[in-house]
Amino acid sequence: MESLIVRDFLTKLKKEFDSKGNKTIKVVELKKVEQGSRTMKEFVQEFRRVVRESGYKERPLIEEFKRELNSFIRQKLMELEQPPRNIK
Repeated sequence: MESLIVRDFLTKLKKEFDSKGNKTIKVVELKKVEQGSRTMKEFVQEFRRVVRESGYKERPLIEEFKRELNSFIRQKLMELEQPPRNIK
């Protein structure tokens, strides 16, 4: 009986640490995504793929997205009178 409790505890502990490790990996991967010469559509697809398990939400996610944009496009967006409110 005791070994079952210990095994259950170790399984839950491993799952918790594995999921946090995965989250850390996703954050690092997210920081490496850059638009470069890709189209916006290609960049957005890659960004969405990587962001899924990163834990980034709302403002930090927006800031990360803007940081990774091609500098020319980022500048043009900043110059708009009414900047986009979402990724679409």
